[in-house]
Amino acid sequence: MRRFIRRPVRGKVLSVGLRTGLRWKLSAAIALVGALVAIALSLVVHNAARVSMLDNARDLADERVQIAQRNYELSGRPNFPSIKIDDPELPPELRQKVGQGRRATYVTDHSGPIPDIWAAIPVKDGHVLSLHTHFTDRSTDVMKDLDQALVIGSIAVVVGGSALGVLIGGQLSRRLRKAAAAANQVAKGEPDVRVRDAIGGVVRDETDDLARAVDAMADALQQRLEAERRVTADIAHELRTPVTGLLTAAELLPPGRPTELVLDRAKAMRTLVEDVLEVARLDSASERAELQDIMLGEFVARRVAAKDPEIMVRVVHESEVTTDPRRLERVLFNLLANAARHGKPPVEVTVEGRVIRVRDHGPGFPEELLAHGPSRFRTGSEDRAGEGHGLGLTIAAGQARVLGARLTFRNVRPTGTPEDIPAEGAVAVLWLPEHAPTNTGSYPILQ
Repeated sequence: MRRFIRRPVRGKVLSVGLRTGLRWKLSAAIALVGALVAIALSLVVHNAARVSMLDNARDLADERVQIAQRNYELSGRPNFPSIKIDDPELPPELRQKVGQGRRATYVTDHSGPIPDIWAAIPVKDGHVLSLHTHFTDRSTDVMKDLDQALVIGSIAVVVGGSALGVLIGGQLSRRLRKAAAAANQVAKGEPDVRVRDAIGGVVRDETDDLARAVDAMADALQQRLEAERRVTADIAHELRTPVTGLLTAAELLPPGRPTELVLDRAKAMRTLVEDVLEVARLDSASERAELQDIMLGEFVARRVAAKDPEIMVRVVHESEVTTDPRRLERVLFNLLANAARHGKPPVEVTVEGRVIRVRDHGPGFPEELLAHGPSRFRTGSEDRAGEGHGLGLTIAAGQARVLGARLTFRNVRPTGTPEDIPAEGAVAVLWLPEHAPTNTGSYPILQ
């Protein structure tokens, strides 16, 4: 269960709400409906039973007063139990009916919870014979037993409805959770996962329709991404030959500043084409790691020293890992190149067990990269005037995925520093797996 509190914060309003599971919502709805139906039926049954018993009591009182009338007319005196002549406590409504020469009965609840039963009849000498009785103890006990049975039955209905709601809602909730888990696997790049197969079950309902729609959407997106990847790979592959020829021709030009500019742009174009091809291969999930056992700290220190001796490498804890050295070097060099291009010195590399950290002291990673991860052809420069073509971190993330590693990004910001204060550096962290990857993409890249 997750709670949301609504309160004003510097002119903003935070949401308020209560998030619960589907099974509990369905259970509460069924319990509420069951309670309302049980209460309504209990009231109807109670009133119907009470009216029926009162009618029986009035019929009995009417029969007794008629017998008393016949005895009075024969003997001239009331000789029937509880019969009174001209009772001053006779209710006015009943007295009015009898005054019209009619035999009548009357029920009053004014004296307490147990109703009073009245019956009256006029006699020949102008007097009124009346009978005053109460609801019998047996009838009262019957009503109490009936009310108790109705209460127990209502509670049983509510409890049973709640249990049924939990059962039905739990089954539906499990199917939806399985569907959500399968959809997340599809989102992480597992093309063989299908939501409909994941939820299983024999009964077909709206969940199956949702699963089929998600599967159809995943298939369509997969086909579109595959088509885009093939187009990108084909274009980059076709560009390799003319770019290579352009670079060869530029090297034959006479020495001078124009030749240097042409060579520089031709080399940049060749690098771009090679990077695009590498990204296309990584997207196709066809890359496989060639694993070797290496001492991670020694490997990183040697590779970094060969690339830039000014970068400080600190090995906190040495560890032997099973990985692909070539791909690990590619990830490491791309992270160092990004730190050198977009950050500020000094650039520091720390190795601790299976974890490699690359930190610079620049303005930090863009917020969009921290939120969504690296994107191709995006350098973080709003005016697009930044250096590079924005594929370095994308390639690093793809190679890390092949290695079964996690690549995370964060900015260095002292505790309590406001968000509007610039960061004091960026940190890229590569977490190598404890066990060697068995296939491409078996471990997700967490951003």
